[in-house]
Amino acid sequence: MRTPLDFVFKNKMILQQKTLETLRNIINEETEYRSGPNLVNFFNELGFNDSYGQGFPSRWKYTDDKLTLINGTPQLDKCIKKVFSPINFIGRIPELDKLINGFNQFIAFDKWKVVRKETEITFERVDKINLESKTKLEINEEDFLNQEFNGISIDLIGLDGVITDALKIRFEEIDKCLKVDASLAVIFLVGSTLEGILLGIASKYPQEFNKAKSSPKDKEGKVKKHQDWSLKDFIDVAFEVRLLNEDVKKFSHVLRDFRNYIHPYQQVCSNFNPDKHTSKICCQVLKAAINQLSKNVAVR
Repeated sequence: MRTPLDFVFKNKMILQQKTLETLRNIINEETEYRSGPNLVNFFNELGFNDSYGQGFPSRWKYTDDKLTLINGTPQLDKCIKKVFSPINFIGRIPELDKLINGFNQFIAFDKWKVVRKETEITFERVDKINLESKTKLEINEEDFLNQEFNGISIDLIGLDGVITDALKIRFEEIDKCLKVDASLAVIFLVGSTLEGILLGIASKYPQEFNKAKSSPKDKEGKVKKHQDWSLKDFIDVAFEVRLLNEDVKKFSHVLRDFRNYIHPYQQVCSNFNPDKHTSKICCQVLKAAINQLSKNVAVR
């Protein structure tokens, strides 16, 4: 015979260590970068009374300790609802749904599921675990190339005026090369233009870019100066700080690989001969990147 205590225990959310570690990453990095003071504020809103100062542990340890303390309590429910709150994802709801879907892959082992119902975050009990081998969010090249970007402008990104003017000249050069089927020149110009844009963004938001996990480090573990970053570094960090979405990240790396053939010997060894289709992919990457950057910068 079930007792009221059985019901309470059954509906108490107790997460295993791996799920808690995943939640920690979501809180600390993936929803937004939270510094030490921001983490203290985050958990104080859940009932703690901490202060940030000398002797503060690493962000990872602090969050791990707090999640351990609230595991199995109503505060854990509040914590998850808080970190996935739709109001923090205005204009980025697909990104929120992707984060929730990813987290559900882990919390399913605890027999729970996070559900977004419009502006409300709720929880459901699950009886079985369904691990999909192929994500529904897989990016298709044809769909990416068929996207239309109307009214995009590098001016909307808000870079320094001198840099913006220089980049506009490159856009004119790209158009000229496209008209004469100079595919290799298009690739090199698009790649350098994208790198210039991302360097400008990094210079505008140095703290966010330097604190990202994927920021490049030197032998001493210090973040490299932005002028020493590679295009790969800029792409990965821009994605991590939510300035670029998954589709542009993926195809930007394709563009980066193409641009590496600026070295003739590497081009010969790989038998790389770009055509109009290659040029179209690269130009579409640049347009999509400008479109996403202008929108994501605007909400900062």
